[in-house]
Amino acid sequence: MGHEFAQHKQAEVPASPDEVWAAIATGPGIDSWFMGRNEVQAGAGGAVCTVFGEYTPELPITEWDPGHRFAYGSGRAPDGRFIAYEFLIEGRSGSSTVLRAVTSGFLPGDDWADEFEAMTLGGELYFRTLVAYLTHFAGRFAVPVTAFGPPGTTWSRDRPLLCRALGLSDEPKPGDRVLLANANVSASASETGTVYFANAHSIGVRTPDGLYRFMRGFAKPVIAAHHLFGADAELGQARQAWEAWLSRTLA
Repeated sequence: MGHEFAQHKQAEVPASPDEVWAAIATGPGIDSWFMGRNEVQAGAGGAVCTVFGEYTPELPITEWDPGHRFAYGSGRAPDGRFIAYEFLIEGRSGSSTVLRAVTSGFLPGDDWADEFEAMTLGGELYFRTLVAYLTHFAGRFAVPVTAFGPPGTTWSRDRPLLCRALGLSDEPKPGDRVLLANANVSASASETGTVYFANAHSIGVRTPDGLYRFMRGFAKPVIAAHHLFGADAELGQARQAWEAWLSRTLA
């Protein structure tokens, strides 16, 4: 049977069209809000390449109109599966920009519902992270740090443990204060942060120096996918420190 979908999101951000373009159409920009490490082979005929653990897609660019429109996506597989992303940029007076994003695709089979739910909830986190980045860090680029929690646990068990470690209730909401200093693993971590997004699969935290995300994974139940601005710490050491923190927190 399968399921064809198109998800539309829109936000006005206090950033210029050039800053928005840099965020969505360059490797360092995508590194600052999406997942893993990214490379953009610019121009029509190029591609967006992502490395996130064992997930390494290379998606051809289908539209390249700097400052206005950027689109890329996979080809259609024999079973019909595909994914496509499109961004539309519209400058406004007062140095703000309207950003529209469309994610579309097709999930094959009769068991598409769980995958679609995870994709929808994950897409909400990534878009809200992009908005937070453009609102608070536009023009700057982050070091992405990805750490995986220990195997053998479940998200339903781990999420309340993460909330307590961060000084949050079991149902965090945007605006809640976070005791991120409890992690004590990064020179860029401030003593306190603010929840900028939370749903059933994720918690997003902003500090003056970074965006910190705790997400439901699959092969491993918890993923910490952070973006550190002005970080001096060595990337490998930061990853190891966060994995150690996850192991202690979720023990």
